[in-house]
Amino acid sequence: MIGARVIRGLVVLGIGGPILAGLAVTLAAAFGWLPAIGAREPGLDPWRQAMALPGVATSLRLTLVTGFGAAAASLALALALGLWTARHPGVLRWLSPLLAVPHAALAIGLAFLIAPSGWIARGLSGPLGWTQPPDLATVGDPWGFALILGLMMKEVPFLLLVIVAALSRVPVAAQMAAGRALGYGAGAVWAKVIVPQLYPLIRLPVFVVLAFSMSVVDMALILGPSHPPTLAVAILRGFSAPDPAMILPASALAMLQAGIVAGGVASWWLAERALAVAGRLWLRRGGRGGAGPVWAIAAVGGGTGLVLAVGSLSVLAIWSLAWRWRFPQALPESWSLRIWAAPGQGWGGDALVTLGLGLVAAALALALAIAWLEAEDRLGRRTPLAALVALPLLVPQIAFLHGVNVAFLRAGLPPGFAAVVWAHLLFVFPYVLLALAGPWRALDAGLIRSAASLGAGPARRLAGVKLPILLRPILTAAAIGFAVSVAQYLPTLFLGGGRVVTLTTEAVALSSASDRRVAAVYAVLQGALPLLAFGAAITLPALVQRNRAGLTGGLIR
Repeated sequence: MIGARVIRGLVVLGIGGPILAGLAVTLAAAFGWLPAIGAREPGLDPWRQAMALPGVATSLRLTLVTGFGAAAASLALALALGLWTARHPGVLRWLSPLLAVPHAALAIGLAFLIAPSGWIARGLSGPLGWTQPPDLATVGDPWGFALILGLMMKEVPFLLLVIVAALSRVPVAAQMAAGRALGYGAGAVWAKVIVPQLYPLIRLPVFVVLAFSMSVVDMALILGPSHPPTLAVAILRGFSAPDPAMILPASALAMLQAGIVAGGVASWWLAERALAVAGRLWLRRGGRGGAGPVWAIAAVGGGTGLVLAVGSLSVLAIWSLAWRWRFPQALPESWSLRIWAAPGQGWGGDALVTLGLGLVAAALALALAIAWLEAEDRLGRRTPLAALVALPLLVPQIAFLHGVNVAFLRAGLPPGFAAVVWAHLLFVFPYVLLALAGPWRALDAGLIRSAASLGAGPARRLAGVKLPILLRPILTAAAIGFAVSVAQYLPTLFLGGGRVVTLTTEAVALSSASDRRVAAVYAVLQGALPLLAFGAAITLPALVQRNRAGLTGGLIR
């Protein structure tokens, strides 16, 4: 019992401690206290300097527009698609590859697709007679619409999977049949009966999507405007400025970013209350309606998103193999494997670092998640995971990672591989724990009691019963953790101190370079590593358990 409590305490301290310490350091710097650069006079000067920076008001506007716009549009489209997916659950298998592709890789592909000289413009150049790229701000537009589009391409599949998982707790078939028997259309039943029961079950993931949309950095660097940028990018520039004094106003803006996210979540919650009142009035009107609007949103939005996603990934593959590709040609004039054939000149070492970081972070997160869930079993009570999971996912990374770096330096942990692994772990662990908690808690308790009656102690029950039965969910959780690690940009940038270079950091840096071929190679590799991890998670259990077809029978389905 004592050991289980110690394990849980260490997990909470190891995950929550750096985040709280980083917030404390950033908050102190926001008010002028950062002895490392000689700032020892607390006051409001950093805030005055931050508010006087050029373009701050525009950055605030961009953050609000892109954050609320992406989250609201993603939720609306995911809910519309949920009606269709509930009838065709097999489509979910096609979402996994899209979820596995890191944000930066998908953003680079989208930029190559919709840019003025991108693949879409090349395809339209013939019918429209274009001989040079059109003068259109399709990437980096002043209102951030390209960024909203890129965010939706990642957030809609995530929300759709969350919705489908939550539907198992709602009697959809029975309520649909009852509603149709009363003359209501499928869309009306879905909107009036199913969605009000469904939304409370997905509220936390929606808040996570909102917080991410308002504070994302890597996608904003690739797709968002740059002069001025979103607030998170402006903060990153302040922290990276040659003048150390810029850390103070950047810290003030980082605290402002955290406040904006908190205020955004609160505003969203208030909007929920207002919509609930309006929804009750709508219900009293009794309109039966059809499924036309829902089907239209699902068809147009889902079809457009699928085309953009497939096109983004396809154009990445083409650019990685292209050698000469001049506008307005739809396909390259010549192809080459020259960049792929020279791993020692760049991508080889970065791929190995990315692979090593992902494997170590995923393994540590998996061990901690198993220890946490096993401690729950031994203590005989379950712990709500919301607080442990929400802290790293709701607090903006830019608000505390610089503070984490300072805290690590004070504790004697310099920038490098170990610091980056710990930083990745802050974000990998919540996803691994969420992925593993459901299957772990669904394990048939009778199997554990049978093993105990045969004299097996807790360790033998864990090694001999739980882990073999849960091999597939364990490896799936590990693959999710690996994919999350590969996608980390800010943690690697801040805690690596320039000593740790990954595919993600290089892909973002190369996205604005002149050679799209090299950027495409990095983006393809960045997307391929998580896909390989998910492939291994599917293949290995089938090989290990090929003679034990009933081994997973202990899971309650």
